[in-house]
Amino acid sequence: KISREKDIVERPDFWVTTSNKQLNFVQHVKTLLKQNGRAAVVVPDNVLFEGGAGETIRRKLLHECDVHTLLRLPTGLFYAQGVKANVLFFDKKPASETPWTKKLWIYDLRTNRHFTLKTNPLKREDLDEFVRLYNPDNRHARKATWTEKRNPQGRWRAYDYKDLVARDKASLDIFWLKDDSLSESENLPAPEIIAQEIIEDMEAALEQFREIAEDLGTEASGGEDVTT
Repeated sequence: KISREKDIVERPDFWVTTSNKQLNFVQHVKTLLKQNGRAAVVVPDNVLFEGGAGETIRRKLLHECDVHTLLRLPTGLFYAQGVKANVLFFDKKPASETPWTKKLWIYDLRTNRHFTLKTNPLKREDLDEFVRLYNPDNRHARKATWTEKRNPQGRWRAYDYKDLVARDKASLDIFWLKDDSLSESENLPAPEIIAQEIIEDMEAALEQFREIAEDLGTEASGGEDVTT
């Protein structure tokens, strides 16, 4: 049931009623999974930290599913440059009094990484370390690359369930690496590079909108070319 006045989705199989489309999408994916089914869902940052319905959904998800991995994606991957996204991996489990999530492994591919749509696009090799550390054949054998003394720049570490639910609003918006751009201005790209990247991102966005407009035009004409 959808209330058009407030755009709120009401479903008996959802944990909570909310107008937040991203939170509803996470709930919807969970309902689609069969027992022990696996999901990898792209979500914006607000799904990780929003209070109210967001907190309820995160706590329910951590308890009823095995939320085992979070990949923090870099900016510059989508047509909207400011979009900050993540991939949340979880498995649906049967009802249990004890939480299914034991550890959440997080890979930070965002801090101090700089990608653009054209000048420096994300390549498959940029994900090689994450793919190797993900270790799908034996997740229980995972090993962190981050250590406080030996490797404080490691991008892969785990957080226990009790630590996650003890955080304010059960927030999963977790970073531990020092962001050099916040403290050292010399690490920022040159102004002309930043300007060029903005131009490229805008051009890429316009191209995507043109493709969407063409698709909509084709659908409206029944798939036939129209000459005016």
